[in-house]
Amino acid sequence: MNRSLRAVNTAILIIFLVLITFCVLYPLVFCISASVSPGSSISDMAILPFAKGITFEHFVYLFQQTDYPLWFRNTLIIATATSILTVLVASLGAYVFSRFRFALKKSMMLGLLILQIFPSFVGMIAIYVILYRIGGLDKLWGLVLVYLAGNIPYNTWLVKSYIDTIPVSLDEAARIDGANNLRTFFTIILPVAKPILIFLAIASFTGPWMDFIFPKMVLRSSENQTLALGLFSFVTDRKNDFTSFAAGAMLVSVPFVIFFVVSQKLLVTAMGSAAVKE
Repeated sequence: MNRSLRAVNTAILIIFLVLITFCVLYPLVFCISASVSPGSSISDMAILPFAKGITFEHFVYLFQQTDYPLWFRNTLIIATATSILTVLVASLGAYVFSRFRFALKKSMMLGLLILQIFPSFVGMIAIYVILYRIGGLDKLWGLVLVYLAGNIPYNTWLVKSYIDTIPVSLDEAARIDGANNLRTFFTIILPVAKPILIFLAIASFTGPWMDFIFPKMVLRSSENQTLALGLFSFVTDRKNDFTSFAAGAMLVSVPFVIFFVVSQKLLVTAMGSAAVKE
C-alpha cells in the first residue's frame, strides 16, 4: 500500500510539473515561432510552433525598413546612464548613512523607506510638470532622471545594509594613512562592495530596458523612441504585425539570456554576499 501510494503521489507530481512547465514554456516557444513564421498577423499562425515553415524576412524588415537600430541605441543610452548614475548616487548615499552621524539621519532614512512604499505612478502628474519646467520632456536625459529618482530610495537601503557589514577598521586605517573620506570611499569601500554594486548595476539596467509607461509619457518624437514604444507600434489597433513584433522581442531578449548565463555565478555570489554579516 505504501509503495502504491508513493507511486501515485510521484505520478501526480510529475504530471503537475509537466503541466506547469508547458504553461511557462509554450508562450516563449510560440513567440520564437512567430518571429520566424511567414505572414504578419497572429491569425495567420498555426497553433503548433514552426508548423508553417521558417523565414528570416522579419529580421531583415526590422533593420532595413524600420528605425529598430535607433530604438536600440536610445534604449541602450537610457539604460546605461541609469545604471551608472544609480550605482554612483546610491553608493554615495549609502556610505554617508552608514559611516556618518548627523542630525535627522533616522528621519531621512525613514523618508527614503516611505518613498519606496508608494508606486511611481502616483507621482506621474508631478513628474510630467517638473520635466516640463526644466525642459526634460522628449529628452533622453529627462527619462534618465525619472528612473534615477525612482531607483535611489530602495537601492540606498540595499547598499547601506551591505556597507554596514564592512569593518569600520578599514576606514580608520585609510585615515591613518592620510586618506580623506572621498578617497576612502573610492579606494576602500567600492572595491570591497563590488558584489552588491554589480548586482545593483544589472538590476538598474534591466528596469528601463523594456519599460513602456514612462517612455510613453516623457518621449514624443519618433527619433527619441525606445524599443518598447517602437515594438508596440507593430501591434496597435491600426496595425497587426505580430511576427515583426515577435522578431524584435527576440532580439531584445537574446543579449539578456546570454548575459545572465555568463554572469550567473557572479549574480549568485553578489546576492549571497549581501546576506553575510560581520
